[in-house]
Amino acid sequence: MNANFIDHVKICCRSGKGGAGSAHLRREKFVPKGGPDGGDGGRGGNIIVRGNSHLWTLLHLKYTRHLIARPGGPGGKQRSSGASGDDVIVEVPLGTVIKDAETGEVVTEITQNGETSTLLQGGKGGRGNVHFKSSTRQTPRYAQPGLPGQEKWFILELKVLADVGLVGFPNAGKSTLLSVVSAAKPEIADYPFTTLVPNLGMVAYRDNRSFVMADIPGIIEGAHKGKGLGHRFLRHIERNAILLLMVPVDAGNIAKEVDVLYNELREYNPELLDKQRLLAITKCDLLDKDTLDELKQMLEEDLKGLEMVFISSHTNLGIQKLKDTLWQLMVDEPDK
Repeated sequence: MNANFIDHVKICCRSGKGGAGSAHLRREKFVPKGGPDGGDGGRGGNIIVRGNSHLWTLLHLKYTRHLIARPGGPGGKQRSSGASGDDVIVEVPLGTVIKDAETGEVVTEITQNGETSTLLQGGKGGRGNVHFKSSTRQTPRYAQPGLPGQEKWFILELKVLADVGLVGFPNAGKSTLLSVVSAAKPEIADYPFTTLVPNLGMVAYRDNRSFVMADIPGIIEGAHKGKGLGHRFLRHIERNAILLLMVPVDAGNIAKEVDVLYNELREYNPELLDKQRLLAITKCDLLDKDTLDELKQMLEEDLKGLEMVFISSHTNLGIQKLKDTLWQLMVDEPDK
């Protein structure tokens, strides 16, 4: 398990207070009773999030409980304005969703490199006494204080951005496939839930093209209710363009397993079933050719309309066909 993969943090943000306006009165050698010349206070610093394509995790925010922006500077004499407080810019990986911790409402989502969003605005600076001069009030001796900053708790959740998301029960061969088609090195073992966090791999394709595949923690019945790794798994699948359903050839009832996977996705978010889907039957090196041919015919009857590929990550059976089919689905994507 990659302990450095952090996909959920809660932080308290506080924007800067506005600087106070100045109530200064002009005093020069030959002008003993000059008028008001107090400048405005500077605005407080903002709290801003910015997308960074080089980040893959929220680890850098794990121990950051508070983000506090600096206050604005006070106004000065000769109408000089106070300095604005420095903004706090928080770099986040693409696919980060920011929610109001109290209401659960989504505040913003960051999906593009360099994209920014202001979470909290700093307080406005107070106006200096020069603004309050009038024909009846020649020397106002007061100015506005700066407005206070804002304070709020936010939850940052990362939904992995990938072209292909691997969907299947624990032990369906997802990690093994990723290790074969990419340079990723996920932990692989013969027991459920080896993958506890998403693993991303860059899959090399023909003519120097490539696409991103995400091995996501295995699904179990009841995941939509939070069982097993539940919502943590399903959250990551929302942003994958294509869902690669994976069922091992030695599963008791392949069609039933596909139905369970469909049901979990539907219960969590029905829109997930609008995505492009492909079924990969894994571990096909366990069967001889004749048995495999019989299985293909049977599944084509049981799962009409669902395109499928028969693969073995150990013998490379069907791996190139799988890549070709996934690439074709990506090219055919309406949003691409």
